[in-house]
Amino acid sequence: MKEFLQNLIKNKEARANELRKLIQDATTADEVRSYGNELTTVENELREAKVQLQQFEARNVMNEPSANGFNPSATVATTQMNQRKSTEDKFGTKEYRMAFKKYVQTGEAIPHELRAGGDTGTTVTTDIGMIIPTTIMNEFIKDVSKVYGQIYSKVRKLNVKGGVEFPISKLSANFKWITETTVSNKQKAGDIKDKVSFSYHIGEIRVAESLLAQVVSLDVFESEIVRIMVEAYVKAMDTAIISGTGSGQPLGITVDTRVTGTTGNIIEFEADEIGDWTAWRKKLFAKVPLAKRGSGEFLFPASTVESNLLTMKDANGRPLFREATDGTIGNLAGTFFGRDVTLVEPDIIKDYDTASTGDIIGIFWTPNDYAINTQLQFGMKRYFDEDTNEWINKALTIVDGKILAVSGCYLLKKKVSG
Repeated sequence: MKEFLQNLIKNKEARANELRKLIQDATTADEVRSYGNELTTVENELREAKVQLQQFEARNVMNEPSANGFNPSATVATTQMNQRKSTEDKFGTKEYRMAFKKYVQTGEAIPHELRAGGDTGTTVTTDIGMIIPTTIMNEFIKDVSKVYGQIYSKVRKLNVKGGVEFPISKLSANFKWITETTVSNKQKAGDIKDKVSFSYHIGEIRVAESLLAQVVSLDVFESEIVRIMVEAYVKAMDTAIISGTGSGQPLGITVDTRVTGTTGNIIEFEADEIGDWTAWRKKLFAKVPLAKRGSGEFLFPASTVESNLLTMKDANGRPLFREATDGTIGNLAGTFFGRDVTLVEPDIIKDYDTASTGDIIGIFWTPNDYAINTQLQFGMKRYFDEDTNEWINKALTIVDGKILAVSGCYLLKKKVSG
């Protein structure tokens, strides 16, 4: 049995080395994925064989006399420790974190034994390079979930397989009363029959090596990576959710034809209407479905709020802004007649006073109706920029997004009379 396991381990190690060379020499993504999948299987079998060999040797040692001075319990403890190591997070170990730091700072490749085949085994990691350590990603996710990204923080986050049609109707269901003598037929979930499919769009965050090359402490290095990534990521996501083209990036709600192509989703305001509360009631609020009245929110640039909403007056010239906003609109957010308002920069949504006819000057939507689909797994690739004569690190991830339900989404546009 011992000889069999030793030969098995030898053969598996040889095949693993062969597959690693095939991956390096591969010319297509399909070849890399195929060899990578087999490498993952071989390495799992190799670890299992090594564990079995250790267990076999431990059992034999325990059956031998202890006069030779060997401690059987120590061997068993070592075997158990090795088993635990085989199941731990390969991308969270101190060794991997240090190797990743060295890769970012010097370009020295992370050893295959530390990568455990991870960044050659799936479509995601093949495309995005060296996997960023789990410790960094945990902090990244934690920070993204806090105050960053006024828009991104509110939308729904999904993790579904790309390229597969996603039935929107499965997000809700109908309720039906039944009697004691009848059985309810299987109910179709919800009333929305549309489907969406998420793509594998790759986004990148470029970091000059000069920002990180001199950082000695591992903790400081990782915290700086998180800070840079979070700031760039949420800014890009906020813009994509609103105006992403859908080509190589998420599809923004102001570009989605399911919204822009539906007359009922477009609300136009002339100059004498934007500051008229009666016009807001008739044109927008009267159209909002009951299901969306408790969840709808506004997106406005601060200049539109200051110049047009906070200057509302009644027929007698009395200011209405306190009633309209409850006095709560501050630097980043507030309310407009009971609806939350998130303030955005004018490069995301245009200011009413400087906009042209047909420009979007505000949005009323339910943030949870928009979905970002991502595994939030980043990889790092390194290249030399000939124009700036410096090494650049690219943090890459795969992400997509689009609105699921459009019934509660309204694009507010400027209209010039005449």
